[in-house]
Amino acid sequence: MRCWPDVTRLLSLLLLCAAVAAGCGQAASERGTLRIAVVPKGSTHEHWTRVHTGAQKAAAELRAAGVPVEVIWKAPLREDDREQQVQVVEGFISQGIDGLVLAPLDSRALQRPVEEAARAGIPTVIFDSALADGAPTVSYVSTDNERGGRLAAQRMGELLGGRGRVLMLRYQEGSAATEEREGGFLDEIRTKFPEIEVISSDQYAGATRDTAKRASENLLNRYADQLDGIFTPNESSTAGMLLALQDINKAGVITFVGFDYSPAFIEPLRRGELKGFVIQNPVNMGYLSVKTMVDHLQGRPVPRTVDTGVYLVTLDNLDDPEIQSVIGGT
Repeated sequence: MRCWPDVTRLLSLLLLCAAVAAGCGQAASERGTLRIAVVPKGSTHEHWTRVHTGAQKAAAELRAAGVPVEVIWKAPLREDDREQQVQVVEGFISQGIDGLVLAPLDSRALQRPVEEAARAGIPTVIFDSALADGAPTVSYVSTDNERGGRLAAQRMGELLGGRGRVLMLRYQEGSAATEEREGGFLDEIRTKFPEIEVISSDQYAGATRDTAKRASENLLNRYADQLDGIFTPNESSTAGMLLALQDINKAGVITFVGFDYSPAFIEPLRRGELKGFVIQNPVNMGYLSVKTMVDHLQGRPVPRTVDTGVYLVTLDNLDDPEIQSVIGGT
């Protein structure tokens, strides 16, 4: 009789395995439709809305070409909630998706879930922001973020005539994409414009416009009267700094170069409060991420890296068709 509980547990385990196998078999039988989970860093930035547009555009084109694809989109609410993003990824793994397309909030924290996906036979395409080296991924679809930072530095250096004092407000620790932009900016300034002094580059904006505004206010309280230029490396940090500058009537007085597009940046650009901002092509990023995953699932070779484009927007080129096609989302 003492063996009976063990037999019961064994039967329960066998039934569980059979249920899982049946579920996986059902999913496999339905994989005339490829189920691709797309997990961005967050849901509040314009950037992610446009990535979603691109992902859906790719799926629609593939379906029209006879390749049934379903894009399942789910994001953490905040761009600093690493644990929630991990939970989203783990939830998709348990659902038996065909492919994972992921913009990791943190270059290391999301490595383990990607490894779990690989063990479950689910390939991962990383987009927007890199994972740490060694993660089992298919491809990396992204902006050349370092080049974007260098473009911002070149714009700053030209506007300041190669002289002055500037600061850079970082985004948040662990975000590989913005770290590359920040590194590109600093290296370009120090290499090409040695008479420009970087007086602060170790403060972080945090994940939202509100946290960025508070961090900007702290920096401006300390440095505003001795400052010639400011660089911010993403949409929320740019928005927060712009609000802080407007509050103290320094918008347009201090040379400000940002990163990422928001419709709210156009009028400040026209007024001279922003002297330029670097833009990505998030629609293209979402589109190419899904296309790359489907190519891989269909057995076609895919490149290890895919460059989705980066541009500097100024008042002089704002109305150019190429720029308008990117910020218009077409």
